[in-house]
Amino acid sequence: MITDPLFYVAAVPAVLITAISKGGFGGGLGMLGVPMMALVIAPQQAAAILLPILCLMDAVGLWKFRARGDLHSLTTLLPAAAVGIALGALTFQYFSADHIRILVGTIAIVFSVNYWFKPADTAPKPRSRVRGSFWGALAGFTSFSVHAGGPPLSAYLLPLKLPRWDFAATSIIFFAAINAIKVLPYALIGQFTWDNLSTSAALAILAPIGVLIGTALHHRINDMWFYRVSYAMLFMMGLKLLYDAFF
Repeated sequence: MITDPLFYVAAVPAVLITAISKGGFGGGLGMLGVPMMALVIAPQQAAAILLPILCLMDAVGLWKFRARGDLHSLTTLLPAAAVGIALGALTFQYFSADHIRILVGTIAIVFSVNYWFKPADTAPKPRSRVRGSFWGALAGFTSFSVHAGGPPLSAYLLPLKLPRWDFAATSIIFFAAINAIKVLPYALIGQFTWDNLSTSAALAILAPIGVLIGTALHHRINDMWFYRVSYAMLFMMGLKLLYDAFF
């Protein structure tokens, strides 16, 4: 198990922030988990430590948001995400974490800026198999490497302007499914070492605490502010990822 105190200075808030996002508050804020932990360890190791904790968060989130979610979007996004995960596993050795950060960070910034400068009365976009498949595959691919599937997923879901509860539930169901799918390829490429798994176990207590905090915050914010906060966080995440990639 990792014993360096500096690691836990970064890892504890990273896990809590990720869990709060899993509870339905802050949109894709959870994708900051790996970059925060990567300040003190390699991004690949950070992703391996975080995956079992994410699966535990998913279980709590599914219980809190049961019987909700946009079925049409999920049936489009999930098959495409599975393809993206397969591509991520097959090309794992060819892409560095910085390559993925640049891709995801650019998407996050462009999408946020578009939201702020488009006409305020823009109507919700209709659901689309083509758009959903593209963004779902990209979310699966970027999620495999650094658990950064939030911006691609948001790029599809946010323009639908779903009620915030349905948006949160759909996101939680989506990531619960793809995190479960990722377990096998992570094991096959040797990511689950004893050191990584024991460190995951030490941090796991934070998972249900953070999810419940996120759920409580979710109930205390209206739809307008929910989306404003989500897009603002999406933009900040994009800046953070680009900064980490280039500096």
